[in-house]
Amino acid sequence: MEPVSVITGTMVPLWRADVDTDQIMPKQHLKRVERTGFGEFVFGDWRQDPDFVLNDPRYEGANVLVAGPNFGCGSSREHAPWGLQQYGFEAIIAPSFADIFRTNCAKVGLLTVELPTEKCRALVDSAIEDPATPVRIDLPEQKVSAPSLETGFDIDGHVKHMLVGGLDPIGLTLTSVDEIAAFEASRPSFLPSTTR
Repeated sequence: MEPVSVITGTMVPLWRADVDTDQIMPKQHLKRVERTGFGEFVFGDWRQDPDFVLNDPRYEGANVLVAGPNFGCGSSREHAPWGLQQYGFEAIIAPSFADIFRTNCAKVGLLTVELPTEKCRALVDSAIEDPATPVRIDLPEQKVSAPSLETGFDIDGHVKHMLVGGLDPIGLTLTSVDEIAAFEASRPSFLPSTTR
């Protein structure tokens, strides 16, 4: 997993509440056995509408999604964060996220930023008015900056440590490999070993 530090880019405005994981990654695209190749299917059903925001060439290459409250609700499918990240999003800003979705995002290095509704709405309005509006998210400093907004945000300390360090759960475990080996070496020989 790549470390997350400072994300700069432009925004896609998706001001809809309760966007669930089936809308993010429709069920018909869950047949792959790999963890790759999901980006092209993000919001697959909604993209049938030519007026859907991801079909607007002005937002091509935008890497920050700004959404409405309760983003990522519904099922716990990991394919939704995989697809969003593989589409090119590095961060999602919303007033609130479903807990499982937020956890799944953190495990793949996709930053979720919670901001008050009025601040999210201000970012959405800026991106609608000018799709080239820049945004900067500084994870170490926990700040979001845009021409019309500068604000801090809260994030769980453990999640921040994992993201800044580029650590998934396996990577985090491997940071303690010496301590694990020392523990195993101190165990009586008749107990089962976990280091085979």
